[in-house]
Amino acid sequence: MENLQKTNLITMTLDKVDFQLQEEQNFDWLKQYGAVFCVFDQQDSGNISFGVEKDERKFFVKYAGSKPIDFTGNPEDAIERLKKAVPVYQSLEHQHLIKLLDHFSTEIGYALVFEWFEGECLHSHWSFGGIAKYTNPNSPFYRFKKLEVEKRLKALDAIFSFHTYVESQRYVAVDFYDGSILYDFKSNETKICDIDFYRHSPSINDFGEDFWGSNRSKSPEEYGLGAPIDSITNVFNLGAIAFGLLGGERDRSFSKWDANQGLYEVAIKAVEEDRNKRYSTVKEFYDAWKSVLN
Repeated sequence: MENLQKTNLITMTLDKVDFQLQEEQNFDWLKQYGAVFCVFDQQDSGNISFGVEKDERKFFVKYAGSKPIDFTGNPEDAIERLKKAVPVYQSLEHQHLIKLLDHFSTEIGYALVFEWFEGECLHSHWSFGGIAKYTNPNSPFYRFKKLEVEKRLKALDAIFSFHTYVESQRYVAVDFYDGSILYDFKSNETKICDIDFYRHSPSINDFGEDFWGSNRSKSPEEYGLGAPIDSITNVFNLGAIAFGLLGGERDRSFSKWDANQGLYEVAIKAVEEDRNKRYSTVKEFYDAWKSVLN
């Protein structure tokens, strides 16, 4: 079935940029935002995204309603998910989150328009899939891991600060992983993107093993149907991200850790398999992290 999908793809062109879908679709509505300069067509969420520029201003447009290359679901479900994401971006507006500017229905879909951020995604699987993420010198993740520790700590501070705010607004992060992190190597600025699945807290795992997220940063409860998804879950996620950006990712030994022992001890407590041994809130985790840094 998968190979059949791959061979039956339609190649479309918008403003000299080629991309592929499983079915043709009219994107004339995009013209109001200018010329397309890039397309992200390899997401399995059912969304396709465009970089668009008009009068020297750039936008990131995320759209549901088509059938992207790797999407096996129903476009109607993707549209509903994208509509539900709007109040999440509005409620969690923050200096470290990409900024939602507009959202609207098209003839058969739904679009969200964001301010463009010149960052690169730390899990750019469409360009550096598999081992290339870790070994190709052009991979954003590889380049990030080569930065001095201070710059990586600053990026983590942005991530922890944002998620402390998420917690204060009574939300819980869902599907947060290194693919949600954008890093601008020129300005050393970090922003979070793709918070579409964040929910009101507390929540529960309503999918079981296939709960949203990456195996690199999912907590044990994110594999168990009916398990709580809450601040303690997010403490694990953030600890796992710290090991991804400062350590050996799923190899959490101190020998792979690039920062000091105090920060290692904070991170290792955050990723305890037993929920009761972790920090009880994101704020408590972030405070412990800052107290070691200071």
